[in-house]
Parts: sequence; C-alpha cells; structure tokens
Amino acid sequence: MKFLEIEPEYYNYSKAKYVVVPCPHEATTSYGKGARNGPAAILRASQQLETFDEERQFEPYQVSPIFTIKPVSAAGLTKKVSSILTDGKVPVILGGEHSLTPLAVKAFVDRYSDLSVLSFDAHADLRDSYLGSKQSHACAIRRTLEMAPVVQAGVRSISKEEWDFAKKSGQLNRIHWAGKINTKKLISQLSGNLYVTIDVDVFDPAVIRSTGTPEPGGLDWNETIDLLAAISQKVNIVGFDLVELSPKRDDLASDFTAAKLVYKLISLLS
Repeated sequence: MKFLEIEPEYYNYSKAKYVVVPCPHEATTSYGKGARNGPAAILRASQQLETFDEERQFEPYQVSPIFTIKPVSAAGLTKKVSSILTDGKVPVILGGEHSLTPLAVKAFVDRYSDLSVLSFDAHADLRDSYLGSKQSHACAIRRTLEMAPVVQAGVRSISKEEWDFAKKSGQLNRIHWAGKINTKKLISQLSGNLYVTIDVDVFDPAVIRSTGTPEPGGLDWNETIDLLAAISQKVNIVGFDLVELSPKRDDLASDFTAAKLVYKLISLLS
C-alpha cells in the first residue's frame, strides 16, 4: 500500500523527493499495544485524503513527489534511511514504537554534522533504561541525546529519574512543556538541519486517542501546525517520523488525523 492515491505519472522512486518508510516495529510497548499496526493504518487512511492543500492552494505531491517503499524492520532501518539520504531524498518514517527514532537519527547524524532533533511527545522519554531495556520506547530521547542535541515540545509527563537527569544535564532548558511553548525560544535552540520526531500522544486525546500511553492536556491541531509552519520557515527539516499510533476499530479519526499530519508537514516543506 502506498501513501496517498497518487497517479502513476507522479509515482516513481527516481523522481520522488519524499520516501515514506513504514517500520511496524513494536517490542517494548508497556501499556496499550498495537503500534505495529500504525504504519498500515496511516497508509490506509491516506488513501482518503484530499490531496489539495486549500491553505497554500496547491497539490504538494505534484510539486514534491512521494514514493512509498515496502515495510522495513528496525534492524534494517538505519541502512535503509542512509540509502535514501544518499539518493538525495527526504525520508518519512512511519512507526511503530518510538524506539525506532534513534535508529533513524543515526543515519542522519552520519550525514549532517550539525543535526539537531525536535521531539513532539507527551513524555520525556529520558530514562536510561525501562523494564530492563535501554532500547525501550521510554528511552528514545535519552538514546537520541547520545548522538545529537534534542529540543522537546509538548511534554507533560516526566518521572523523578528523568527530571533529575534533565536538570543535571541541562536538558531541562530544552523542554517546552505543553501549554507553555515559547516558539521563538524553541526555534533559537535548533540547528540549521533538523530531524523531527512526532509521537502522536503529544496531541490531546480529543485530537488523537489511539495511542498506547495517552495523556490529558496535550496540543491541539492548529497550534501544532502553526508551530511546524514557523519552524519550517527558519530551519531545514531533513527528515521526520511519526510514531506510536495504535489503531482501534472504532476510531478511524485518529488514523486519518495522523495521515493528514504527515501530508501537512510535507506540504509545509514543499
């Protein structure tokens, strides 16, 4: 299945600017399960999207073609993302759980010496290990910090262990709490080349509820799009992922919203 219902003349890897990489990895989810089904649900929902962006008045996929490859495993993600970057394209990774983000970032760090990462997430994900695993989804940003600086937005759940680490390391200054995001300060903390990771639980459950660890008090749709628009005008977003959608049969809205967010970000970058 491919992202969007795209006409054959616009669907070609060699001409694509954006390459969608489904990675249905799920190994460490600790509450609600089903993140492995997220990529397929996003692709399926994307088939129902209107491809015209009424705000910008163009069809993004015609300006910046999009190609979808076959699903890859977590073990093969870094290599696959590296090859896409070598081909001069922008990887768009669909997860799966958040632990895949450090695997993707590794490929970008190898290519961009000045890379920074922006994480949208309800949770700090700064534990050194969780339930005996250093590769847990609860450690995603801690592992990413070992490779590149990270700015965090939308956080509203943090453990004492994570708080102590963030305070001692200085990361606390780069956490922008939900409801208190200072856009100007956030942008000033980013480097010229940026990787964006979006855990869908950054949204309030009223926007997306199909996720394994929902938290009240999250971001709404318009403030998130406005923030992404402001960021995209100031820095070069070289790739992004969207993770932790856990589809539910009675909640097609979450799948559709996640798919629209992916396309909206592509539109902003186009």
